[in-house]
Amino acid sequence: MDRRKVLLTGGAGYIGSHTCLALLEQGHDVVVVDDLSNSSEESIRRVRELSTRDGSGSGSGSGPADRAVGAVTFHHVDLRDTASLEAVLTAHPVDSVIHFAGLKAVGESAQKPLEYYDVNLGGTFSLLQVLERHEVRDVVFSSSATVYGEPEFVPLTEQARLSGTNPYGRTKLFIEELLRDVSAADPSWNIALLRYFNPVGSHPSGRIGEDPSGIPNNLMPFVMQVAVRRRPQLVVFGDDYPTRDGTCIRDYIHVMDLAEGHLAALRSIDQIEGCRAINLGTGEGQTVFEVLQAASKAAGFEIPFVVGPRRAGDAAESYADTSLAADLLDWRATRSLSDMCEDAWRWQSANPQGYGT
Repeated sequence: MDRRKVLLTGGAGYIGSHTCLALLEQGHDVVVVDDLSNSSEESIRRVRELSTRDGSGSGSGSGPADRAVGAVTFHHVDLRDTASLEAVLTAHPVDSVIHFAGLKAVGESAQKPLEYYDVNLGGTFSLLQVLERHEVRDVVFSSSATVYGEPEFVPLTEQARLSGTNPYGRTKLFIEELLRDVSAADPSWNIALLRYFNPVGSHPSGRIGEDPSGIPNNLMPFVMQVAVRRRPQLVVFGDDYPTRDGTCIRDYIHVMDLAEGHLAALRSIDQIEGCRAINLGTGEGQTVFEVLQAASKAAGFEIPFVVGPRRAGDAAESYADTSLAADLLDWRATRSLSDMCEDAWRWQSANPQGYGT
């Protein structure tokens, strides 16, 4: 892939910061815009540190030593501030966009639906208007397996029924529909809708990782916060599901595999006809107890838990069919559950309070 200049919306966040580092190490230039509502500019400072370690761009062990490291600039901007976003793109012309920015907590979205629609949809409207004026047509969108709702079957293919079962999921679904309409109206747009399953883990250096504000909504950060004694114990929501050990099964994917999936989407963006949805996962499911066991092994001690009642709306199992990503993007997840837990523990044990350490 030729050197690109990529706009990362929400680039200071969990997945955004790891993707930023992966882009820099491949020699691309990155412009990050983030409102820092659920992220820290410290992540970008550490990304710069990792990408330039030894002056070679090989700080993570994944960037080729003979390739020039890309540059990153950061702008504290809310996407809904169209004038400020316009100024950023005027000062830093880009050729591609990876759109991560948005609120993402399922439970919170049910309590604050107006805020979720305003931020997620309003930010996307503003972004697309600015992109159109600057003739930027290559877009990779951070979607979610949440758009599948209650799975009809597993593994889930991109042709599965779509159903937003909460305000967060509906914002992702509505943005997908918006992007399909934009692409249908103007075939010059190339849009990849990347439907992630469950991102976990961290960069192997332990310098950047997942740092949710408030009580974590996802399993792995909660487990890790219990392990560093920020929280007393994990509550496992039900152990009577029709699965191999009674707990829910999900497709967990290492965040570095996910970051590499975004690079693969950019490499293949010209081959994507119009707007295409693509699953990113491992294609395998792990139970809650299996994740807990692997996390305990990584930490070196048993992480305390109790079993509670089922949580409303939780499906017994959900995992991806990843054959389209393999065929279209030439991408596959390569890291194991052990890798995910070891890297997550390396991050959390070195940064028990996240970026607030």
